[in-house]
Amino acid sequence: MNPPAIWYGVLIGVFVVAALSFVALQYFPAPYGRHDKGKAGPQIDTRLGWVLMEAPASLVFAYFYVTGANPLGIVPLALFALWQLHYFHRAFIYPFQLEVRPGAGMNAATALMGAAFCAANGYLNGSYTATYGEHLDASWLSDPRFVIGLALFAGGYFLNKQSDAILRNLRKPGESAYRIPHGGAYRWVSAPNYLGELITWIGFAIAAWSPAALAFVAMTAANLVPRALTNHRWYQAQFPDYPHERKALIPYVL
Repeated sequence: MNPPAIWYGVLIGVFVVAALSFVALQYFPAPYGRHDKGKAGPQIDTRLGWVLMEAPASLVFAYFYVTGANPLGIVPLALFALWQLHYFHRAFIYPFQLEVRPGAGMNAATALMGAAFCAANGYLNGSYTATYGEHLDASWLSDPRFVIGLALFAGGYFLNKQSDAILRNLRKPGESAYRIPHGGAYRWVSAPNYLGELITWIGFAIAAWSPAALAFVAMTAANLVPRALTNHRWYQAQFPDYPHERKALIPYVL
């Protein structure tokens, strides 16, 4: 079954927005966390902002998956589980693990733009996984692309969660100052959490072998690569003793 015109329209839109975002973020860092110094625009509670921003990826994917043509296929179910493993946690568990600094908030525009991005990609990937991915039958389980993609997803997921845990444990209760993270892949890069997320979704795209997942990787990279570079420069400016051997995102390269 071929996707309808609206599906292709959203797909092209995601690629276009990814390209525009990548260029814009070179000059205007996303107003989030340490980079939202002026508190420009309306602010909302940080935890609420995370839920509103990430929940559409989980819920919209689930809706278009469950209402699709083949939601009980073993490969679609496996891909559904991988997607929800990340996004259910990111939307409904991770926000409540955060140590939020007193007075901190999230820019409402950032949350809304993130929600739109997550909804679009939830629609594309949920519908493709359950309906349009006709190659995702039981034989796909032994295809090298599925096996390699699954391994990359697992490695990226572990790196992402390990790195997030190191960040969460940097501060003692009540502290608000930023610190230099150490341990894990922070030995090599300033943003191993972003690197882990990129590897995760590259793995998913290979395992699903779909244009929808490729668009998701493009949008993820367009946001995370500039953000990693911005955070790296911020660390270097704030901490004179910041490890000079660290790269921003890719060990020894970038």
